[in-house]
Amino acid sequence: MDSAATDGAAVDSAEFTRLTDPFRKELLAHCYRMLGSVHDAEDVVQETYLRAWRSFDGFEGRSSLRTWLYRIATAASLTALERRGRIALPSGLGSGTDDPSAPLAYAGAEVRWLQPFPDALLDRESTDPATIVAERDGLRLALVAALQHLPPRQRAVLILRDVLAWRAAEVADLLDTTTVAVKSTLQRARAQIAEIAPAEDRLVEPADLEHRALLARYVAAFESADVAALTSLLREDALLEMPPFLTWFRGRRAVVDFLGGQVLAGPGCVRMVPIRANGQPALAAYMRGEDGLHHAHAIQVVSWRGGRVAHVVAFLDPSLFATFGLPPLHPEPGLAGGPTR
Repeated sequence: MDSAATDGAAVDSAEFTRLTDPFRKELLAHCYRMLGSVHDAEDVVQETYLRAWRSFDGFEGRSSLRTWLYRIATAASLTALERRGRIALPSGLGSGTDDPSAPLAYAGAEVRWLQPFPDALLDRESTDPATIVAERDGLRLALVAALQHLPPRQRAVLILRDVLAWRAAEVADLLDTTTVAVKSTLQRARAQIAEIAPAEDRLVEPADLEHRALLARYVAAFESADVAALTSLLREDALLEMPPFLTWFRGRRAVVDFLGGQVLAGPGCVRMVPIRANGQPALAAYMRGEDGLHHAHAIQVVSWRGGRVAHVVAFLDPSLFATFGLPPLHPEPGLAGGPTR
């Protein structure tokens, strides 16, 4: 943790920005882990900075500025969690099906869906490979989804201790509790996470050239509607989720038959743009419409295990494209300013 602190003297807005802006991206990631929503996390970070500005004259420097901001952000996140229900993925709400012809069921308005986190919003100042891997691992979609099952304070303790590597005493001070309570809470949280997100769901290092090639093959299979090629890339126990649909598919045959019958209408129907989300490979899928143009359709977050696709979460929410800085229409090849392949 950093040790930088101010002397509590009054500062103007430019000075406040200079002192606090270096922590904005990591606070956004922290609030996203707590809340499971990029939009909610952005709102809470905005609230954090407003609270910090209003009370900055009273900051006495007894802790670092970073710790003080985390205290405000965590408290604001806990308050936000009290006002809404749990965010989830379809797999957290019911059992999947191996029947590719199963009707797709929508959830009611009371269900709020987990959102993917654009890697572009992460703090990339660190050049330490171990730090970068830990940052990515701490945002992987399976972990963030599992965190949403924990009670809010358990969630905060596990994130601060196991993801951000804070000491127990620091977490106790931030949450106004005891070190013994933090250790007990952490033990319960770890046990529950181990059941929900087993260790084998850990990411394959995305910089590995072999897996870049595998992702390129996956894109080619989708864009050419090559069902055989797609089949060869999926694990036998592959999963496909598609929020806002409650229905999700388990098993390679069910996934392939559903995609082949409902999504891959023919070569050129889908266009893909490689991106990154939650520290792992992701794709922006554009679907060809009746006008012949490819419209924003879904953000796919892809998890690999053993050299094959293990899990695909396709977020069928075109509004997410703006969060990733992507246009609503896929530009034709060669157009200036369009996504690069």
